[in-house]
Amino acid sequence: LEEFPTEEAQHAERERLHDLIKRLVVWKNSADETLFDEARYEIARSVARSRNSTAPPDLESALSYLRDEGPSICDPFAGGGSIPLEAQRLGLKPVASDLNPVAVLINKALIELPPKFANQPPVNPDADPLGMTIGRGKRAKKVAWSGAAGLAADVRYYGKWVRDRAYERIGHLYPKVKISDESEATVIAWLWARTIQCPNPACSIRMPMMKTFRLSTKRNNSHWTKPIVSDTSSDISFAVQNHDRGMPALGSTIDGSSATCIACGNVSDLSYVRSEVAEGHSGEQMIGIVAEGDRKRLFLSPDIAHVHAASLAVPEWKPSQTMPDSPTLVSGRGYGITHWHQLFTDRQLVALNTLMTLLTELREQVAADGATLDYAEAIHTYLSLAVSKTAAASSRFNRWQNTGDFVAGVFGRQAIPMIWDFAETNIFSHSTQNWMAQINWVAKVLDQLPTDTIIGEVHQADAATTIHIANGPVIVTDPPYYANIDYADLSDFFYVWLRPLLRDIYPDLFSGILTPKQQEMIATPFRFPEPRERFEDLLGRSLRMIRDRCSPDFPSSIFYAYKQQEEERDGRTSTGWDTMLSALVSAGFQIIGTWPMRTERTGRPNAQNTNALASSVVLVCRPRADDAPRGTRREFFDALDKELPTALDHLTRGSHIAPVDLAQAAIGPGMEVYSRYSTVETISGEPVTVREALAAINQAIADYDERQQGELDAVTRFCLDWLKQYDYDEGGFGEAEVLSQAKNVSIDTMAAQGLLESQSGRVRLRNMGEYDHQQLPLQMSAWEGCLRIGWHLSGAEDARTISGAAEVVQRMGSDAASIERLARILYNHHDRKRDSQNAVLYNSIVTEWPDIMQQADEPPQGQLFR
Repeated sequence: LEEFPTEEAQHAERERLHDLIKRLVVWKNSADETLFDEARYEIARSVARSRNSTAPPDLESALSYLRDEGPSICDPFAGGGSIPLEAQRLGLKPVASDLNPVAVLINKALIELPPKFANQPPVNPDADPLGMTIGRGKRAKKVAWSGAAGLAADVRYYGKWVRDRAYERIGHLYPKVKISDESEATVIAWLWARTIQCPNPACSIRMPMMKTFRLSTKRNNSHWTKPIVSDTSSDISFAVQNHDRGMPALGSTIDGSSATCIACGNVSDLSYVRSEVAEGHSGEQMIGIVAEGDRKRLFLSPDIAHVHAASLAVPEWKPSQTMPDSPTLVSGRGYGITHWHQLFTDRQLVALNTLMTLLTELREQVAADGATLDYAEAIHTYLSLAVSKTAAASSRFNRWQNTGDFVAGVFGRQAIPMIWDFAETNIFSHSTQNWMAQINWVAKVLDQLPTDTIIGEVHQADAATTIHIANGPVIVTDPPYYANIDYADLSDFFYVWLRPLLRDIYPDLFSGILTPKQQEMIATPFRFPEPRERFEDLLGRSLRMIRDRCSPDFPSSIFYAYKQQEEERDGRTSTGWDTMLSALVSAGFQIIGTWPMRTERTGRPNAQNTNALASSVVLVCRPRADDAPRGTRREFFDALDKELPTALDHLTRGSHIAPVDLAQAAIGPGMEVYSRYSTVETISGEPVTVREALAAINQAIADYDERQQGELDAVTRFCLDWLKQYDYDEGGFGEAEVLSQAKNVSIDTMAAQGLLESQSGRVRLRNMGEYDHQQLPLQMSAWEGCLRIGWHLSGAEDARTISGAAEVVQRMGSDAASIERLARILYNHHDRKRDSQNAVLYNSIVTEWPDIMQQADEPPQGQLFR
């Protein structure tokens, strides 16, 4: 307050910091060290202020202050390590822990190992120890090795060392394919389909099970594989075509309920297919070959020599661990696939075996090149991660993506479902999913990691019993959510390959046969008899431990990723959301904020037409005082009525929260009231639950909307009430007349203004598409202004977007603010009706409002006015 004594000064400072955050979250700025230095400087000053210390005067002293005095950022559910990594990037010490050993390894690779070897030159004999060359031609220059560039260079060099020696040993299993008598090409992938015998005794052919016959849908390179039925063979053969003539009318031979024989047309129930596969009566048939061509993929018919080459592979070792009977894995679906090695062909197993053997030999080579033991183990760790990535790129469960002509990774979503036609990657190609692609991916990550910062601290720990933190760190974490993802079961896919590679380096991490599951905090029905109760107990214990150890100076942040359509009870309150809030309150936290964030890509496979994680809410919490008072239901309701409207004013007018986010953001100030009490009770001593509190908060938001509506002009209030009752359909003139008299407006006047139609005893609101948008009237209600702006932002033909919306605002003058208020009300109306198209439109009016107002401040153009 001393530094920013006025509300105007505070707002300006808040906007300045928000602008910094906006720049930080832009992906292309992730390597902008100047920007991150600016953020580190602000963080150091903020930390110093919170401790009543003198703020560092410059960047150098700010970075030194953060190293020596800055708080640690602890994530006890670190998972893939994004939170610890970003904490480290911002100059703070990250402390990451997780029960899952694969997650712990990833965190070590991200935040622990790179800073240990920062600014060191590579040890490989091809590298110049004095510096690396950047740029090409005349722009090329030599600079000193910095960051993890030396480590990345060694990963690339020794990755190629492994590739070259692997090809010497098993290259004969990966032959090139003949294009003509004079030329041949490197195979990218062999395409296979699983087969079973047709149950029709008159046919009995080996029927291929395929999701599609199309190999590529790319323009000018479209191909498909043609099934050819022979009277003399029990197998169907395939010939790749580059035209659509003869394409089977049957788009696929298998779906979610049945399989169709391409030879006789017999339809078999999926239960027959499942039993044939489970009993070992299935096979695999090559249906095509994809090869490297001149600027495009080549699609070729199956080759008997290539079928023979695949049959020569005999693996010496394979991961024999049993897969869990999990519904997210193919092992839980009755196909008889019960062990991890069954996910791979023999050739894939031989390739992975060879890579693993060479990595063991590589450690001696790296040491011979002058590396320390720690450095050699780091190289081995990163190449081991490349092996596990290769496993995910080389299995019987990798699909050929015919829209992009690439091999899709096995984890298109957090599951391994059954697939019928698959792509077997050539790890020695120069194209999709090859070994060097995995190496380069790992090296590119190293190139981008922060190294000139504090070394991270990583532990394997059960958050319900052990948290490796001291000195009150800031807690920022993203805990599990019931049974959305079976983390341990899915991690076993990687663990079975990483364990033999790394158990000598990390003996504690890889001591188990598989990842630990009995302590995992997840509601897994097939594993635990009372999964929900167990999950909630573990969540509560974890949060209580966090509460007892977190920083008293800084709030804790808990991410909750909610589903767009979670399980609902009592209206629109989700069970998971209720559970998380209840657990936090019971653990002794006061919730002081709830901030919605867009954290998931909606275009990823499991976000399309599914109940997928779509967004996150950050729950901002502080430990509730040990002597917090008990509150009555009446006290809670009175405090809510008094404080929430002011908070909603701040959210909508000060922070400019979008309507789609307001319901979640408003829970923060509402729960702040509820959670300030040690308990809230009725007059009879019964507890007021979090669910009841959420219902009261939602009602308070609805009441606030009603009050906002009361501030609008009479015409707008009439149109709103009519919309709620009749939408844009017709209603009786009598009802309209009664409503208009109550609002003190005229039906005839509104009809003359073009807002509604009134004829033959019927009245109907006009929608925005029926307005004359070429000219603006001299005066407009908020209703008309809002619909006109909505039309400009709707993408309708001839709509003028921001410029047209700005001209509406210019005509409205000082009354324009009511348009944004109305847009929020209309969003809520359409959202409650599940009318997503209109809800999105009115939400966009609010989100675009600052740009509309900025353009409206320019002089009016005049061409729309009359």
